[in-house]
Amino acid sequence: MTRYKQTNSLSRTDAAYIAGLVDGEGTVTLTRKHKNENRQLAVSISNTEMPLLDFVLQTVGTGKITNKRVVNEKHTPSFVYAIYNRQALDLLEQITPYLRTYKRKRATIILKNYIKLTARNGKYSDELIARRREFEQAVLTTTSKSI
Repeated sequence: MTRYKQTNSLSRTDAAYIAGLVDGEGTVTLTRKHKNENRQLAVSISNTEMPLLDFVLQTVGTGKITNKRVVNEKHTPSFVYAIYNRQALDLLEQITPYLRTYKRKRATIILKNYIKLTARNGKYSDELIARRREFEQAVLTTTSKSI
């Protein structure tokens, strides 16, 4: 029984297109929503074109679009499509073959390790904490400069 809303099954064309958006305008990372929490998987795409992000949201079927704060009136309003945790994992499984930047290596590390190193009940043994920290470090140090 699935307890979370699953992402849609993407066509190869849509998966490749969304992978291109993630490669060019997006992020594949482990982030904290609150200071003392464990990091969670996040895939996001930033853009000034709301119809583009609406397409991604409708195609993927999960995630959400938020406004980015405009600091300078000369700046164009921009938006972020973001998807987290298991839903982001579902998305990565479909788009990873089409990624062409360092984000492919990040996605591969995440796909291989995220589930087994993430306690569903939030209770981590000392060993699991250590392995989780190594995993986080491997993901976060994988950048365009490290490849």
